[in-house]
Amino acid sequence: MGMNSSFVPIYRKLFESYKGKIVNQELKPGQQIDSITRIMQRHGVSRETAKLVLHMLIGERLIFSRAGKGSFVTPFAETKKIWGMVIPFYSSNMEQLITYLDHEAQERGRELTYFFGYNNPEEEIRLVGSMILDGYEAVIVVPNNDESLTAEFYRKLLFGNTSVVLVDNTMSGSYFKYVIQSYDLGVKRVIDYLVSKTNENLLLVKNESWKGRNLLYELMEQTFTNIVSVNYPNRKVFVISSMKEFNHDLITGNRIGGVLCCADTDAVRVIGRLQKWNIGIPDGISIVSYGNTELTEFFSPSITVIDCGYQDMAIQTALLIDKGNQAGPFEQHIILPRLIVRQT
Repeated sequence: MGMNSSFVPIYRKLFESYKGKIVNQELKPGQQIDSITRIMQRHGVSRETAKLVLHMLIGERLIFSRAGKGSFVTPFAETKKIWGMVIPFYSSNMEQLITYLDHEAQERGRELTYFFGYNNPEEEIRLVGSMILDGYEAVIVVPNNDESLTAEFYRKLLFGNTSVVLVDNTMSGSYFKYVIQSYDLGVKRVIDYLVSKTNENLLLVKNESWKGRNLLYELMEQTFTNIVSVNYPNRKVFVISSMKEFNHDLITGNRIGGVLCCADTDAVRVIGRLQKWNIGIPDGISIVSYGNTELTEFFSPSITVIDCGYQDMAIQTALLIDKGNQAGPFEQHIILPRLIVRQT
């Protein structure tokens, strides 16, 4: 019988376990870790296995040994001229933010590298911890959309010489330096505009095509429905999770006159379908997209948008990185999104 391909030797499991604790800072830089004897006792393994685990950790420079004193987690590495960016999902909006941040990095002779975690809190923690451990000058995080799963990690995080900045959206309160936008204000400006253009009902088109909760879209939906119900009680609000639910009956059967799309790519698809159904834009339905990527400006008809202020966001983020540890731990900037009226 052949060996099970899923079999993982105990030394490898223990190595990965200790490595994970070092990366996510359960074991802090400079902290003493288990000795050979303690590993044997704690995990019920042989002396040779325990020695191999420590040898592998030393080999990856995660720990170092002091004669007669034990093994310790390696201090933070020398700072590298690299900015790392962690993003929970891909979208045209995120692509635009990356472009502006890359420009700021290049202006400073820095390299920007980025990672897509696809809304995975464990992956976000691993990536952030690894880049701090590697001595990146900065780590820029668009937080996982369920921040309750990462909040404890960030509260206890040691930065070393790395600047950690949360950008675009966060529910983390005052724990960190951040440069975010006011989504509430952006949604309010959309509603006021749509109501000025139509007497009909309103539709919110979300873009939940990745795994896990999206607290940001939940917040936008709550803000959208609350503002309409309080300020415009004669209007009904309809919400769909994705373009799969966008059809002719939804529009005509519910007297939809105004649409807010959370993604520019969906706004283009909405316009295309409405044109296919011979529904006029904006005389039949007015459309606003949240993003303002090039797609909205160059598409025909050009799309009315909420500009997220990604260029300002990138500039303020870079300035926080420039300050390094001189910036207060809770220095925070809120970008005010603005409405740009075009042809929809």
